[in-house]
Amino acid sequence: MVTADDVREVGLALPRTYESFTGGRFKLKVRQIVYVGFSRDETAMGFGYPRDARDGLIESDPETFFLPPPRDLRYQWVCAHLDRLDPDEMRELVTDAWRMCTPQMLHDLPDLPAPTAAAWAAMDAGEWADLQPMLHPHLHFTDGAVSLRGRQQVLAHLRAHPTPRPPTSVEVRDGQVYRWVR
Repeated sequence: MVTADDVREVGLALPRTYESFTGGRFKLKVRQIVYVGFSRDETAMGFGYPRDARDGLIESDPETFFLPPPRDLRYQWVCAHLDRLDPDEMRELVTDAWRMCTPQMLHDLPDLPAPTAAAWAAMDAGEWADLQPMLHPHLHFTDGAVSLRGRQQVLAHLRAHPTPRPPTSVEVRDGQVYRWVR
């Protein structure tokens, strides 16, 4: 059984996501775009889903999925009873909804090994103190023509230059990013 806290854990781990409370409900957003919203009692969630595919999703399991209220039918949105979702299905739905409101360059981050997405999110936000423990002391960092070695050298470079694009491949050692390649 999935809870709203399980959904939050998945959503808040995705780059650029934050939680807001409006209209008596909690929502997960990227910038001003809501991609997951909870019912007041947090037993159901609405999530971004392609409008042309939502009828098929609802027909596949009408006990779990349902249409939003008529006022929200204009949006690309479907609702689900949380207690009917399994954790893997919920993770897929939340991640796909997140992908609908983020740039294409970020879409592969959730599929890369942890802590890659969190490290990139810290880079993007300029949260250097949070980033440092996610990077291996002997980090190999390649971003186009830039090739650096060592966590401190990489951190100094990142502080002085715009955020790099997310990596195309990574290697993780001891829970830290050891190799970052773009």
